[in-house]
Amino acid sequence: MLLTAKIIIAIVAILHGYFLWLEMFAWTTRARKVFRNFPSDLFEPTKSMAANQGLYNGFLAAGLIWSLLIKDTVWQVNVGLFFLGCVIIAGIYGAFSVSRKIFMVQAIPALMGFVLLLTTAYSS
Repeated sequence: MLLTAKIIIAIVAILHGYFLWLEMFAWTTRARKVFRNFPSDLFEPTKSMAANQGLYNGFLAAGLIWSLLIKDTVWQVNVGLFFLGCVIIAGIYGAFSVSRKIFMVQAIPALMGFVLLLTTAYSS
């Protein structure tokens, strides 16, 4: 089960790496196709705000990747739980403030990883 939790953590990290790229480097190009409900005339004026948001997503991805590289199991679990918790909170906030879809895309995978990691770590 720990392997499954690690796979989910890796998937969440990849997702946040994608969000980083999309918001920091492709906001005025590819993001227009992804965020179809966002007014097209606002992409250029919000480019720096999106880049800042992308940077935060990059920090989340980096923390999740770091948790996979830690050798000590206790530290690995704790760091993984912390960063997955951050993603869950961001997903909940995004669902309330922007779109429920954010909860599905961001928080649900992180929540799955969180529960798996928690049950695996404290069941033995």
